[in-house]
Amino acid sequence: MELRRLVVALERAWDGARLRRARSRTPEQFRIEPYIGHGGPAGVVVRGRVLDNPLEMEVVDGEGVWAAVRRTLRTFLTDELPGVPLEVTVGGASAEAVSDSEGYFVVRVPAAPATLGSPWTHGTVELRGDYRGTTGHSAPVEVRVPSGDARFGILSDIDDTILETGVQRVGRMILQTLAGSSLTRTPFPGAAELYRDLAADVNPVFYVSSSPWNLHSFLVGFLRHRGFPLGPVLLRDLLGTWRGREQKHDRIREVLDLHPDLSFVLLGDSGEHDPEIYADIVREHPGRILAVYIREVRLDPGDGRVEKVSDDWGPDVPFVLAADTDAVRRHAQDLGLL
Repeated sequence: MELRRLVVALERAWDGARLRRARSRTPEQFRIEPYIGHGGPAGVVVRGRVLDNPLEMEVVDGEGVWAAVRRTLRTFLTDELPGVPLEVTVGGASAEAVSDSEGYFVVRVPAAPATLGSPWTHGTVELRGDYRGTTGHSAPVEVRVPSGDARFGILSDIDDTILETGVQRVGRMILQTLAGSSLTRTPFPGAAELYRDLAADVNPVFYVSSSPWNLHSFLVGFLRHRGFPLGPVLLRDLLGTWRGREQKHDRIREVLDLHPDLSFVLLGDSGEHDPEIYADIVREHPGRILAVYIREVRLDPGDGRVEKVSDDWGPDVPFVLAADTDAVRRHAQDLGLL
């Protein structure tokens, strides 16, 4: 924890010095980067970031390792723009936002359900007024809107749940992140097919991960390339603030709160804290969770951590520790989810 605080302090000092130098400079490559939003009866949530960086380099099939490393590093070496006034418009309704010290913004737009098309509604994020001599910039945003025909929602982790990452092997994880791309990284066998069958062209999928927002475009590209149902990809800041990093609980609660008419299936893995987090969500939202599926990826399956959660699990919601995708599929079929 103290090391993280030190890194945050160093980053803030660097950003402060950089911003003091750039305060009067017009951004050369002003860019609004909206992330996929989601909405329902309780309104629409849109996130994004404002940067003074060029667009990310396109992934090229067959590219070399160093090309992939350079592209990945560029996603982390950002020149973020704080204090940018924005207006977000979705479904005929608008709301104002201002980017924070790291260039991020998040806003809830009070759009009426009748104005939101399903499965996708398109909106805009616009620069409101002048920012250091820059005017007239806008960017489109996609918003996932579940239809009334949806039977349930799917809420899934990414790393080691659908994407082979090896979070418990830190060196391997860093190497894969740096040297891989949306074209080369591999999903677990059968995962894309399972998610398409769960979604059934109508049930919305939400991806919630502890990965940094810097990887948003990579993860969306991976989902598209590997044939997973597209949906909001909810991540978090790389370092966070003095108060800590945004918790996974909060992003899951946001999804459940914004879609109160949906029950959910939760999918995660045993590598980190998904079993404990999902147990909290089940207790907090009685009657909303249909099943919890945990992929077994522990280096030491006998550590007892997941079993401690499952031993205290109530009988109302199935908790399945699965060796592979086929085990999840068989149980989901028996439960009538497929």
